[in-house]
Amino acid sequence: LWPWLLASSGLSALVQLVTLPFFPDSPSYLLIQKGNEEACRKAIRKLWGEGDHQAEIDDIMKEKGAMASTKTLRVLEVIRERSLRWQLYILMTVMTTLQLCGINAIYFYSFEVFHTAKFEEYLIPYVSLGVGLCECLSSILCSTLIDRFGRKVLLWGGYSLMCSVLALLTMTLSLQHRFFWMHYFSVILIFLFVVFYGIGP
Repeated sequence: LWPWLLASSGLSALVQLVTLPFFPDSPSYLLIQKGNEEACRKAIRKLWGEGDHQAEIDDIMKEKGAMASTKTLRVLEVIRERSLRWQLYILMTVMTTLQLCGINAIYFYSFEVFHTAKFEEYLIPYVSLGVGLCECLSSILCSTLIDRFGRKVLLWGGYSLMCSVLALLTMTLSLQHRFFWMHYFSVILIFLFVVFYGIGP
């Protein structure tokens, strides 16, 4: 079953490969990059139907004018630019914490935790699949929450809850040989960690 599950990801790529040539180009790409207003109008009509779309074209023209007046910076220029310093620090912090948050360790050791929790050998792959599905569903939930609470709240809340779960998971793994129910608590914590990861970072 697992070879088929891994191969199934190629199915969506194949569908995209076959259908992509039939999709129209982006109107903004045609107008801003190519400078072809007629092709832009044709793409807009294909996407949104017949009608007066001059307001959308005017918006794209404004975007083109804004881009023309914006200077493109090289990587070293971005690093040296003092006005971009805080944005660069924030970006580096978010990306670093995303890599070091522990999600890879959770996925790597989850099989061993499930095995220690006395799950049947044939059930463990399905429980692992449930962990991945949990992350997928929490990411979808995040897309609805981000408009209400904002990115900062979700980042702070997600990382705080993930730290708490990791601390509890360390404790339950240390005590799993003393109390039989600790194994199951560890499994619940793994699912919670993945949910908070999907909602936060």
